[in-house]
Formats: sequence, C-alpha cells, structure tokens
Amino acid sequence: MKSLVLAEKPSVARELARVLGCNEKKKHYLEGPRYIVTWALGHLVELKMPEDYDHKYKEWNMEDLPIIPKRMEIKPIRKTYPQFKAIEQLSKRKDVQEIIIATDAGREGELVARWILERIHWRKTVKRLWISSQTDRAIKDGFYNLKPARDYDNLYRSAVCRSEADWLIGLNVSRALTVKYNDPLSAGRVQTPTLSLILDREKEIQTFVPRKFWTIQASIGTVQLNWEKNGEKRIFDEQDAKQLLDALEGNKATVVQITRKEKQEAQPLPYDLTELQRDANHRFGFTAKKTLNVLQNLYEQHKLVTYPRTDSKYLTKDMKDTMYDRLLALKANFKDIVQPILKNKGLVLSKRVFNDEKVTDHHAIIPTDHTSSLSRLSADERKLYDLIVHRFLTLFYPSYQYATFIFTLDVQGNMLVGKETEILNKGFKSIVSNDHDQMGKSSFQLQKDKTYKIDDVQIISHLTEPPKRFSEADLLMKMEKFGLGTPATRADIIEKLVSSEAIRREEGRLHSTPKGKQLIDLVNEELKSPKLTAKWEKQLEAISRGKEDPEKFLQSIRKETSRLVTEIKNSEQKYHAHNLTGSKCPECGSFMKEVTRKDGKMLVCSNRECNFTKRKSPKLSNRRCPTCHKKMEIHKGKSGMYFQCRTCNVVEKAEQKKKALSKHEEKRLLNKYSKNETFSNSLGDLLKAALQKDK
Repeated sequence: MKSLVLAEKPSVARELARVLGCNEKKKHYLEGPRYIVTWALGHLVELKMPEDYDHKYKEWNMEDLPIIPKRMEIKPIRKTYPQFKAIEQLSKRKDVQEIIIATDAGREGELVARWILERIHWRKTVKRLWISSQTDRAIKDGFYNLKPARDYDNLYRSAVCRSEADWLIGLNVSRALTVKYNDPLSAGRVQTPTLSLILDREKEIQTFVPRKFWTIQASIGTVQLNWEKNGEKRIFDEQDAKQLLDALEGNKATVVQITRKEKQEAQPLPYDLTELQRDANHRFGFTAKKTLNVLQNLYEQHKLVTYPRTDSKYLTKDMKDTMYDRLLALKANFKDIVQPILKNKGLVLSKRVFNDEKVTDHHAIIPTDHTSSLSRLSADERKLYDLIVHRFLTLFYPSYQYATFIFTLDVQGNMLVGKETEILNKGFKSIVSNDHDQMGKSSFQLQKDKTYKIDDVQIISHLTEPPKRFSEADLLMKMEKFGLGTPATRADIIEKLVSSEAIRREEGRLHSTPKGKQLIDLVNEELKSPKLTAKWEKQLEAISRGKEDPEKFLQSIRKETSRLVTEIKNSEQKYHAHNLTGSKCPECGSFMKEVTRKDGKMLVCSNRECNFTKRKSPKLSNRRCPTCHKKMEIHKGKSGMYFQCRTCNVVEKAEQKKKALSKHEEKRLLNKYSKNETFSNSLGDLLKAALQKDK
C-alpha cells in the first residue's frame, strides 16, 4: 500500500520525492515504492463566483446586492483543472490508503489541501507533514513524526472563515461601489483600512503649517553642548534666541553636574516576516512583495532558511540542540564571525529567545543546517540571507554595553547640556553595526565644579517639518500595530492598492492618488477603521486556537455585509473619474479613461459593458537602459524592432530571432511536400527533396 503526498508546488514536490525515493516521473506526479508525490500548483479549488450560483449575477446590478449564498460552495479552478483531475484519479487508486498533506505549514497551505480533499470526497486516513525547513533532515524527521490531520482542523476552519469573509465583504462592497459610481472601485476587509492609514498621513501633510524655531550650540574642546530649558532645545522667539546668544558669547561655564550611567542593549530577536520586510525596505529598497519572493527562494530552492510566513520572533526550547549544527553549516561562508562562537561551543547568550509560549504556528526565521555555496545565490538572495544570518548570530554574542556621560553647565543661569558615550563592550554590535566607534573614554573630559571658556557659540534657524509619507517599511509597521492582515498577506494588500491605482510608489514612498482620495470618502466609516478589522483578525486567531465559534463569526460578517451594501445604496456621495480624457470610444462613443499598466499607458472605454482598449504610449520592454537602468520602450521601424529609452534617448536594435514553426504550420508544409514522397516523414528531408526536384 502507498501514501499519496500532496505538496503545494512542483518544486517542493520534487524535493520531497527525491528524499522519499520517488524516481518514477509522470506528468502529474512522481512515484516510488512507498509514496506517490503530487502537487497543487497553488490553489486548485476556489470559492464559487456569484454567477456560479445564478447566471443573472454575471451582470452587475445594484438590485441584486448583497449576494449572500446560504452556503458557500467551492469549485475546481478551470485553468488548473488537469492537475486537479490527476489528483482525483490518484486518490481512487486501490493501492492508495492515505493522503499526507505536505502543503505549506500555515493557514493558507491548510486551506489549499483541505479544499482539494473536500472536492474529491476523500474519506480515508489523512495525516499532516508539519515542517519549518526544506532540508533533507527536516523532511525525513517530518515524515517520521507525521501528525493526524484533525490536529489542524481549527486552523482550517479559521482559513475558511477568512476566505469567506473576504469574499462576502470585498466582493459585495466592490460591486456596489463600482455599479453606483460607474468606475472600477475596489474595497475590502483589510485593504480599505490600510488605504485609510495612507490617506490619514496625507491629510496630516496637507494641513501641516511650518513654524520657525532656533537652537543654540556651543562647544568646550571636543564636547558638544546645546542650550536646554526643561528638556526643550527649541526657541520659538527669535528675539529670545538672540538675547541668549549675547548672554553666552564670551562667557565662562561652570560644570554643575556630571551624570554617568552604565547601560546595556540586549541582542535583537531573530526576524519574523514583517520585520524582515521592513529592514529589507530600509536597507535595499525592496518592496514587501519582493522580499517575500526572494525569501521563498531561499526557503524552497536553496533550503538555507526556515519557513518564511511566520509572525514569531522566538524559538522553541527543543531547538537548543540544533544550534551547533546550524553554526557548522555557516562556518564555511561566515568563518570570521562564526569561529569565535564555535570556540565557546555554540552557547546561546540571549536566553530569552527560547520561549515556547510565544511561538505560534512557526518559530522565527533562522538559517538551516544546510550548507550551500553563496555563489549560487543571486545578488538579492545574498543580501537577504546576510541579514538573516547576521541577526541569528547576534544570539551568540554578548549584549552591547556602554556608559553615557551627561554634562550640565551653568552660564549666568542659562544651562548648556552635553552628552558623550563610552563603549564598554561592543558585543553583538561588532557583527551588525556599521559604525566605527572605538572602545575607551573620550580624549577630553570635563570635571565637576571647574570653569571652562565656551568656544564657538552658534545660533541656528530651523523650520518644523511635516511628517513623511509612508515607506513600505512604515506601512508594514502600522499594519502590524493595528492587526491588519497577516505577515503572509500584507505584501499582497499593498500590491493590490497599487494595481487598483488607489496609491502609487514614488521614490520609495507611498503616495495617495486622486482615485484613492475619492474612494476613501465613498467607503463606509466602519470599513475604514482599523479597529473593526483588528477585531475580526483577533476572532480569526481565536478560531484557529479553538476558542471561538466559526459559525458565529460568519453570521456577524453576513449581517455586516448587508449593512455596508445598504449604506452605499443610500449614499448621496458624488464621484468623478479622475482619469477621463477628451477622446471618445470608436465603438460606443463613451469617453476614454487613461490607465497605467506595467507595460505603459492605455486608453480604456469608461463604459463597463464595452471592452475597447488601445495603447496610448509605446509598450515597455524588460530591457533596461544601460545609462539610467529604466525600462526601454519597444518600437517597430523600417529596419525592424528596436528599443529606445525616452529619458536618455539611447537606441538599441533588437536581435532578430528565428521564429519557430508552429505545429499547424509544420503540418501544412508536411502535407504540401509529402504528396509524392513516401520515403520519409521528416520535414527537413521533404524540403531537401523538393529543392532537388526544382533544380
């Protein structure tokens, strides 16, 4: 008898099959003596669309809303149906007695597998492979310790609730807005409050009024001093600032107090996904989506890191024994910083990292015990891997220890304050910090009750600055704070807002668009608030732990859906498409809208029932300009295809590639030249024979 192993992706299936000894390759699976490994291509089954329940829903009409099926049903996805059918046929084999779920060990992975099992009507044994890395050792240990699938029933129920809630609210509210205002408008349970955060920041910037203020700086030797009063350095009256300057210039200051405090900074915890996305955005400008994609490669393809989609920064206590093996795997590529740790027998100095109670489905992202040459990694993979490794290695280094000296000086009743730092032990900062602070005391120290001549007193004018627009790192931090989405979904939410033109990226910052500004005014107040979504997320988390009733949650979502749609129907808000142009559609006469796609600008008919589109700007290619590195336009001229950079005016000719014959063209040529030839069915031989006849 054999076990059918269901992986989420073909790449993962191949690795599992290799470890399990499944060497017989078929189109839809790999088979061995004990196991048959197949894959899901992501989702193979999805929730039915409205038109699947009733054909009338194919047309979007306000009177049909809200669409709330009595029971939500699922269906195979047409695009990937052959793979679904193959799994169904494998499940009917008489030698298959159990299925092992080997999809990603998380809420979404559980949903992928369970929906397939539900649709194929599987009634036999189901087991669960739950692993946090893709190394051979982890896979073997995982199959040795398979768990009953029922242990993850609550996780599955939580995933179903999330999916149905997003369908009910997102689909109904988006349809209602689109129909009422005759423009594609997208809203949702998580994306709308996220957009609201960006718009709230935009309002802060627009309403900000700058104020002028002054500061006074001075120095005594190498010690830098600032005027302060009750902890405030800013002076908002220019006349007061000038009077202070006169009082300080040419005078002497007496040291009235010196405070020395020894402090220490604990080693940072390993990364969870959100913090890694934030750091990668700060340091390398990676989008949240790019970080997740690169991280997925490190996990699946290179097997160098543990499971990516985690919300925990802690490790379980039983992982203590694995630390030494992980260090040995890193030694070849990070010898200088790993060697001292190995001399200490790989002792973890940050004891707080081991905390079973703070590990949810998965522990923090750390390196595996798999050794690989870094030359195999792309530049982006290497950057991200270095971040993860260095953060992990800080656990084995001491805390950062330093002392601060605060000097308080009196100049005729005016106080000057200076601060200096003495590094006592760089600790973990010796491997993660780029600064070059030296150990030891400052070369110049002030002494209490002594009087010193003040050097170089300056008055400096400033303007208060408005808050900056969010970077993706800032927005991820806000989403995490308000409980919007999960580490696995936040990147997709940001991408959805960009693709729907509610926001745009500009120089590493997220800007609102005219469409986004109008959309947030049209959406229901409750849906804009992060509080409501945060409440739902807590309920979903409680469902996954078996502490809340899924049916009760979905009933509340259905009631909320009806109320939200009713509010939109009764709304008197106005909306004007910001991207309407003066040109009219040649097919229906409606005005055309200008939209930006990945490959350039397009003109789209504003009539939703008309599908006419045409290109406004030349198509962008994937070729980059050698000067500015922007995508080049692709054109067709008299001499053929060529690329052009509009910014730099760089022009490059496209290489002419021989076009391969399609099967249809090859068949036509075979029929043409094989009428009187019976000796060969090779197209090359037939053409050669035809040429000889012509000669």
